[in-house]
Amino acid sequence: MRCEQLEVGKIVNTHGVRGSVKVIPLTDDPTRYEQLDWVYIQQNGKLEKIYIDDVKYQKNNIILKFRHVNTIDDAEKLKNKMLLIDRDKAVKLPENRYFICDLIGLEVKTQEGQYLGKISDVISTGSSDVYIIKPLEGKDILIPAIKEVVIQIDIDNNSMIVKPLEGLIE
Repeated sequence: MRCEQLEVGKIVNTHGVRGSVKVIPLTDDPTRYEQLDWVYIQQNGKLEKIYIDDVKYQKNNIILKFRHVNTIDDAEKLKNKMLLIDRDKAVKLPENRYFICDLIGLEVKTQEGQYLGKISDVISTGSSDVYIIKPLEGKDILIPAIKEVVIQIDIDNNSMIVKPLEGLIE
């Protein structure tokens, strides 16, 4: 099932005393914040639009200044909030690249048709992602997201076909 909003960052701390926040970007291109006028923040069970006034960079983080967030106390209330955008604002992905939220819940089978479980999470390791498969029973299965293992991903049909490396599945 395709998600309507995509996570693009997480507010991890305040920055300074004028209401700026430090954000861990959850996007391959952190400069994309410069093209965004606003993001959503989930508060009280609903999405609230919050406008971006300024973007700065600090090491691996982004420093954002939001409109109407002018004190450290205002910024403190935003800590640990996720930043989301509508899918139509997302960058176009290259072929065979997927948004994590579209992978979560895919049913995973081997080439031989053995049902392994559903993708419950994706770990980014740097070199390649790892899919965590939650089986009906037993321990999680870790599948490296490499072309030798992942044979087919079909988001529309909610399925993934894999050829597990020897020893990956007990």
